[in-house]
Amino acid sequence: MKKIFLVIFSLFIIGFTANAQRYAIVDTKYILDKLPEYQDAQKKLDQTSEQWQKEIDDKQAALDKMYKDYEAEQVMLSEDLRKKREDEIFNKEKEVRDLQRKRFGFEGDLFKKRQELVKPIQDKVYNAIQKIAVNRMYDFILDKSEGITVIFADPKLDKSDDVLKELGIR
Repeated sequence: MKKIFLVIFSLFIIGFTANAQRYAIVDTKYILDKLPEYQDAQKKLDQTSEQWQKEIDDKQAALDKMYKDYEAEQVMLSEDLRKKREDEIFNKEKEVRDLQRKRFGFEGDLFKKRQELVKPIQDKVYNAIQKIAVNRMYDFILDKSEGITVIFADPKLDKSDDVLKELGIR
């Protein structure tokens, strides 16, 4: 009776461990930072962002000058000229705000440029991760960069270096 119970218990344990999930952890930020094409894309984004910010700063400086000139001349202007100048300043402010929103706003030019430059690189990394997951039969892979919080991760589970090797880095 003891032997039968031991055999059943052993089969149960073997079956349980055979169904255990396999998982791994990667750090996509670490991986992306190691890719030269990602670094190049990031530099291009930074340059474009600086150029657009300079454009906005120049328009803001022109607006500030218009406002200072208006304040200095306000007393000497007729009601019609004062109203005209206020309208010009208001329109210029609106133009600056609209340009800022167009360049840096939600789904603005910077967002579109980032999608254009970075998304193909991210897709390449995710495809490499998926290939590793399928080849090594992982049930799931967690990304420990940014969004998901991992309180503890055994370093031997981190497969970021394997993804870099898959991408031909190192």
